[in-house]
Amino acid sequence: MPGRVEGKVAFITGAARGQGRSHAIRLAEEGSDIIAVDVLEDYRTVRYAMSNRADFDETVSAVEALGRRIVAAKADVRDAAALRAALDAGVAELGRLDIVCANAGIYTVQPWDQVTPQVWQDTIDTNLTGVWNTMVVALPHLIAAGGGSIIVTSSTAGLKGMPFLAPYVATKHAVVGLCRSLANELAGQHIRVNTVHPAGVDTPMVAGLETLEPFVSRSPELGAIFTNGLPVTALDPRDVSNAVLWLASDEARYVTGAALTVDAGNTIR
Repeated sequence: MPGRVEGKVAFITGAARGQGRSHAIRLAEEGSDIIAVDVLEDYRTVRYAMSNRADFDETVSAVEALGRRIVAAKADVRDAAALRAALDAGVAELGRLDIVCANAGIYTVQPWDQVTPQVWQDTIDTNLTGVWNTMVVALPHLIAAGGGSIIVTSSTAGLKGMPFLAPYVATKHAVVGLCRSLANELAGQHIRVNTVHPAGVDTPMVAGLETLEPFVSRSPELGAIFTNGLPVTALDPRDVSNAVLWLASDEARYVTGAALTVDAGNTIR
């Protein structure tokens, strides 16, 4: 029985580990080939370690073990020219593009008065401009294919205010407006654009949220904002990947402009 995205090609940013790797594996399990990019460098403003070449190699091996093809390249979503070159090379090798997962992102934790200009700029450049760059380089290929699905990773922080995460919250709200606008603009070309909004996911990135504890402990009335409704502290990345797979598949062929929560009830509390 063919997979739900059999014969399609997916472009995934931030694919070396975490949700990006999980999306690559899940889509490959259902028949998609993969074009994967990741920055593979640390940021001076980000306190947790970013992914590295060994992480990326693990993603490649996992996809290939499923019998699917993968083209992996080091590229920074902040650099539109490098991103375009990586994607164009992948499409040249794999033949087409059908699915885009704009997943790459960063966050920092601090009160508003400790947000430096560089923290603000790095977050905006990666989480918002990086998403825009991903869409811009991908759209000519989706149009050439006669349509496709764009899935942007937002967050529960894209639907409600999260204290001590102001730059991150700003970007995750912003991509919702961006995606809704492009969902309208691109509908006539059979391109669907949706956002996914996870609560905390069990990845190396979320481990850095431990730095929230000192701030929340000083303002305990804010702690409930981070609490899920269902009795789970962090989601498995595959839970988010299942939602991404559905949005990428023909099962969601009439779903566009949606903000799909996979949040264990976080945003209804």
